[in-house]
Amino acid sequence: MSEKNRYSDEELAMFKALIEKKIVAARIDLDGLKASLSHKDDNGTDDTIHSFNMMEDGAGTLTREEISQLAQRQEKFLTNLENALMRIQNKTYGICRVTGKLIQKERLLAVPHATLSMEAKEAQG
Repeated sequence: MSEKNRYSDEELAMFKALIEKKIVAARIDLDGLKASLSHKDDNGTDDTIHSFNMMEDGAGTLTREEISQLAQRQEKFLTNLENALMRIQNKTYGICRVTGKLIQKERLLAVPHATLSMEAKEAQG
């Protein structure tokens, strides 16, 4: 029996739905971070209420730099997810860029933008 060299169209559709959900959630998070950054410049009562709510939630107050770093990470995550959608469209999604083998479905469900199999990732270091 030969090894499968790509995921079926049904499997790709399932991954696409998962990735699209993650994109929506990531955009909401990014918008929240950007809004938080703009509130840092505003010394009105909205900022005080926001900081108070964050402390009430036990989150503490993040510095402007920390929020900016989180926003950059979130933008990179979104780019990676959007690139994964392109790979789905090209039917190359789920193929390890090092080994050329299929990345395990469990790995893709956990990290849908993965481009390396666990074998290749562990070999990196």
